[in-house]
Amino acid sequence: MPEPPQPQPPVNEEWINKFLQHLGTDRGASIYTQRNYRQAMWEFHRWHQAERQQPPAWEQLERDDFRAYLRFLGRHKLSRAAIQLRFCALRTFYRFLIRHGAVAASPIKNLALPKLGKRLPKFLTQEQMADLLAAPVKLLPPEGDADSDRAVAAFACRRDVAVLETIYSCGLRISELCGLVAQDIDWNERLVRARGKGKKERLTPIGETALDAIRDYWNLLPQLPAGESPVFLAGPKKRTPVSPRFLQLRLKKYLAVAGLDPSLTPHKLRHSYATHLLDGGADLRSVQELLGHAHLVTTQAYTHLTTERLKRAYDAAHPRA
Repeated sequence: MPEPPQPQPPVNEEWINKFLQHLGTDRGASIYTQRNYRQAMWEFHRWHQAERQQPPAWEQLERDDFRAYLRFLGRHKLSRAAIQLRFCALRTFYRFLIRHGAVAASPIKNLALPKLGKRLPKFLTQEQMADLLAAPVKLLPPEGDADSDRAVAAFACRRDVAVLETIYSCGLRISELCGLVAQDIDWNERLVRARGKGKKERLTPIGETALDAIRDYWNLLPQLPAGESPVFLAGPKKRTPVSPRFLQLRLKKYLAVAGLDPSLTPHKLRHSYATHLLDGGADLRSVQELLGHAHLVTTQAYTHLTTERLKRAYDAAHPRA
């Protein structure tokens, strides 16, 4: 039987360490970006050590070095998206080195990479979304169960309803939702302050249904959250926020209860939010701002979904389609 692959030790290199620290402190990158970029940098460092028998001297590397690395990744049959991710990390790293005067220019600039195929975002229909939002209540234990058990289950149910309603109402990323604190909610103006990528803040409307769900959940707490207290708590007696991983696992459970694909991620709820806004007549620029996208081209992916839906409706209804 072949030996299982051994875990690789961390790479301890000065500029990589500084870069990774910069991602977390200065740029406010999500935990997923930090993890992916760390893995990408360590992989390149290990490849260079194995291929060139020495660690990379960043100021001396040339485009041909990265072409060789690209061929290496291709031979290992990495997907185009995986290759793009690794070079995105390397490009960002070189921009960091340039800003700190460690190198004069990036050897990766304009390096041709395999193009990504166009993939349309997955989303739930409005009917499916309604089924998902109703799923947590279905897991409430019956009235006859022990009071303590029912109290814990009621807390989890009401909190998770509020989580789902808030993601769908505001189109938040899961990291933005986990980072919400009580003072981020303006109850009178029905606005939420979200902290997105790169520590950028934006105000996004929140619907009355989501606000009511948060009130119902907060009413089960021994003390109402205020100020810097997390909006969504890990437990009724805990003061720590829910984690992204915890919410992913909860979502899987509710998707199964609603008879939907349990492999869908919380980000698909954000896709659903954007698609339903466009279906309802919202303009693309407004949706871009609501989602916190830096570039309009990112938001334009959703227009393909609404266009395809319109085509199907036309084909089904027009007498000369």
